[in-house]
Amino acid sequence: MSTVSTAPATKVLLVEDDVSLGETLCERLIKEGYDVTWVETQTDGVRTFSEKAFDLVLLDVGLPDGSGFDLARKIREKKAVPLVFMTAMNTAEHRLEGYEIGAEEFIPKPFHLKELLLRLKHVLENHAAAHVLTVGSKTIDFDAQAVVSRTGDREFIAARDFQLLKLLIDSAPKVLSRDEILDQVWGEDKFPNHRTVDNSIVRLRQALGDDGGKHIRS
Repeated sequence: MSTVSTAPATKVLLVEDDVSLGETLCERLIKEGYDVTWVETQTDGVRTFSEKAFDLVLLDVGLPDGSGFDLARKIREKKAVPLVFMTAMNTAEHRLEGYEIGAEEFIPKPFHLKELLLRLKHVLENHAAAHVLTVGSKTIDFDAQAVVSRTGDREFIAARDFQLLKLLIDSAPKVLSRDEILDQVWGEDKFPNHRTVDNSIVRLRQALGDDGGKHIRS
């Protein structure tokens, strides 16, 4: 693992096992003012993401010890940080898998460095605003996927529950059916049913408390 910093700067976790490309990306990103931490494996990616705070993760799909998709899922369980994939695996199936995980961009290799930089800039601009929303006495922290009380206590929400919460917020005041929620949040994963949605809503109401939970109606 190699780390180079230029503070203050946007913190990027780069996961790329191609040493030549990794060095090139590190050099160019640092030149553009980013604070870059570069690792070459999924294992190092998981550990490093747990140890430091990052604003964006730029990762390859084909890693020596596993899939970049698996790494992205593990990252998403911890924080809703922007994900940008770069890979030679450019089939429709690969792109769909990346977007289903929550990728902001899917950049096929080979790519032009200027294009990569422009895409990163666009992603970061979309995430520049503070992603928080106050509901009753609680604050929803979208970046951390957590609900924060007035005293600062933080309750982290399971990834799928948080997807549902965000869907409800983004769709308001539209009323969503359970089938619509199942389709948009769960898809065909593990054959969920209406009870799955109801249980998730119960957990969200508990996390938001009495005055916040009343905003979720069913």
